[in-house]
Amino acid sequence: MTMTIQDLAAKYDLRLPRYTSYPTAPHFSQEVGPETYARWLGELDPATPLSLYTHIAYCEEMCWFCGCHTKITKRYDPVADYLDALLTEIDMIAGLMPARMGFKFMHFGGGSPTVLKAEDFTRLIRHLRDRFEMLDGAEIAVEMDPRTATEDYVKAMAEVGVTRASIGVQDFEAQVQEAVHRVQPYELVAQVVEWLRKYGITDINMDLMYGLPFQTTESIQHTIDRALALKPRRVSYFGYAHVPWMRTHMKMIPEDALPSVPERWSQYLNGSARFAHNGYVTVGLDHFAAPDDELALALNKQALHRNFQGYTTDSAPALVAFGASGIGSLPQGYVGNQGEIGAYKRTVRAGTPPITRGLAISHDDKLRRAIIERLMCDLGVDLETVAAEYGAKASDFQKELDQLSDLEADGVVIRDGSRLRVTEMGRPLVRAVCAKFDQYLNVGEKRHSQAV
Repeated sequence: MTMTIQDLAAKYDLRLPRYTSYPTAPHFSQEVGPETYARWLGELDPATPLSLYTHIAYCEEMCWFCGCHTKITKRYDPVADYLDALLTEIDMIAGLMPARMGFKFMHFGGGSPTVLKAEDFTRLIRHLRDRFEMLDGAEIAVEMDPRTATEDYVKAMAEVGVTRASIGVQDFEAQVQEAVHRVQPYELVAQVVEWLRKYGITDINMDLMYGLPFQTTESIQHTIDRALALKPRRVSYFGYAHVPWMRTHMKMIPEDALPSVPERWSQYLNGSARFAHNGYVTVGLDHFAAPDDELALALNKQALHRNFQGYTTDSAPALVAFGASGIGSLPQGYVGNQGEIGAYKRTVRAGTPPITRGLAISHDDKLRRAIIERLMCDLGVDLETVAAEYGAKASDFQKELDQLSDLEADGVVIRDGSRLRVTEMGRPLVRAVCAKFDQYLNVGEKRHSQAV
């Protein structure tokens, strides 16, 4: 019997990681702390290109769908004090490296980077560029909340070399915006886009979400059409992860207004088709890019990567993260900064890297990470080829291949010898395929979001 979309949604709607890393963050432990991080930094090859991430851990208002680490403030004094601690951390971490190292990617996330005053954003980025060399062709990207973005801020972004802006939209329908406590009229977003282009920042991303309260397949189509009228270069189309046991503010969202699993699937599929109809290339699970955008070009070359910011062209072997809750990735393993802002600031000002958890990764972890990344990025993997790069064989994964039998029988994945290919129908379930190669996963854990 041929499985319907609803059947597949019901059968494989497991609670699964998003696989922005492997092993995933819930498996980090306190065994990796400040001393380990300091040693790992000192062991870096000075020629290694870096990716830098800076977390601005404040917003003016809490969006009830938010899964990020942030704190709400209407006053600027806490933000200014946090910035001071950030600059201290940047100096400390740069000083632990073997040389003044170069970066290919610099990303500002949050929270809301736009909560900073324009002059303070300028100060922050110049401080980073003093401590790290900006390599040729480097990308500098900033996440933006259109409610707090100003023309002065956008002008400052351009003056210090920002090349890409990512605008949080989520949805344009008033009822949905009110239900998730993020009210921002279409005209406000259009104004920010106009400012960006005025000052020469033309690589513009937009974040949209499905699965929010009161959304329907039809209403999302309207949101997508309005978003695409602004001609973004990339769009991320995330499914809302309702995890009120982890984020208590999500309890404010009316659960009876959340779409059912079949409706979520409909929103995902119809939204994805809408992007394709408008000429966008489907990238991985939930990103869409203009055909000549670097993300689409990397997909064609099978050179796409995935990190804590999602799908990326970032191939830097070391991601150094600054700020409360920032997560870094070095060749030796992962590190996570203190999430509580007060503790973060005290630790930094005491002269200690604010690492509270992490994970040293094994050779097997690196192999499985490579397999999962290719599945997430390319919707396919040649196990023999990837395994050979790590001195292993495809036959080492016979148990995992056997566990794919249900997914194979249901048309989610096709197996041809050592090659796996996720079908177009199976695209929304690629995380379920990846999970078969995850040695750490306890399937059904409620700390992860829905697979669809």
